[in-house]
Amino acid sequence: MSAFEQHTNVNNNSVDDNRPSELAHYPIIHQQPIHWGEMDAFNHLNNVVYYRYAESARIGYLQALGMFDGSMVTVLAQSSCQYLRPVTYPDTLLLGVRCQHLGNTSIVMEYSYYSCAQEAIVATADAVIVRLDSDGKDKLPWSNEERERLLALEAKFNHTPEL
Repeated sequence: MSAFEQHTNVNNNSVDDNRPSELAHYPIIHQQPIHWGEMDAFNHLNNVVYYRYAESARIGYLQALGMFDGSMVTVLAQSSCQYLRPVTYPDTLLLGVRCQHLGNTSIVMEYSYYSCAQEAIVATADAVIVRLDSDGKDKLPWSNEERERLLALEAKFNHTPEL
């Protein structure tokens, strides 16, 4: 059985009870196989690819909350990534994603990139997402129901975002 199979099940955004302990407090785990064409000239995963992976993980998080149905408009206001270890092909990353801070109209997402091949966290990242109205012009607050769903999801994994 591969490291990928040991840590994951069929759903792309969930991990079975064998999730790595480093990701125990992340409610959503996005499985991401590394593709050969994503390597840079030094045979490492290209730095830009980490941001694409975070985007996919973020969408999975919002989908789990029922907030990504096409009616919600969000924009990426800030993002950063800290590269801790080089990643090479072949490998599968497990991206833990959670809410670090829930604001009135924004959310700070936190990511941990776990390499199945290295059995270690290889990068960490964060991003600020701002919610907008359907016209994409004005900030729109999270509803009480959305806030409750988010906090309930995080609580299942013993994590409480800053408010």
